[in-house]
Amino acid sequence: MSAHRVSERAGLEQDLVTTRHGPARLLRSPARDPWVRLVLGHGAGGGADARELGWLARDLPPAGVCVIRIEQPWRVAGRKVAARSALLDESWLDALGPLREGTALVVGGRSSGARVACRTAMSVGAVGCLALAFPLHPPWRPEQSRLPELQGTGVATLVVQGERDPFGGPKDFPALPDNIRIVMAAKADHEFAVRRGSGRSAALTRADLVSCVLAWLRETVPNR
Repeated sequence: MSAHRVSERAGLEQDLVTTRHGPARLLRSPARDPWVRLVLGHGAGGGADARELGWLARDLPPAGVCVIRIEQPWRVAGRKVAARSALLDESWLDALGPLREGTALVVGGRSSGARVACRTAMSVGAVGCLALAFPLHPPWRPEQSRLPELQGTGVATLVVQGERDPFGGPKDFPALPDNIRIVMAAKADHEFAVRRGSGRSAALTRADLVSCVLAWLRETVPNR
């Protein structure tokens, strides 16, 4: 069966973990013979069901990648507004506590979740950081750059960015350290959606994203 047809619930395990700011939810998509764990956080405008997080959670486990999505306490509690950055980092670190031992750890996320992962990658012992739709700056306000967060990951970092992302497109990223690679998703926006009639489809965007991330993981994880 094609990995694209695996349902959201197939093999999905859920549990709550305690953090200093309330319970966080772990959504585990286990792999049969895992060689890496990819832990992903969500953005400020949605939860762990974001489309590209779901794509990775469904399509990577057959390749030996255990994908764990962390839903922040503010989201679990049903609040509409995300917590402050410092609280997000603390909750993320607490939720990651029991996940630090075992196979190689790669952290990541989308948008706000990517920022959290970038800020904490070294402190949790991750070998890599995956930044999806990194919000380099607020839309149309390039002077408010979050570039230092990206530059400071200290680990191998893959940024996958939509070409039409108002939070940072192809012309917005400067030269970066050698440990950071940027891949542009053709004609995609901040949610990795593509316009009808653009010549691209969600299925093609999904396939490209999954293959790109998997290739980078295989290159990044040592002694797999």
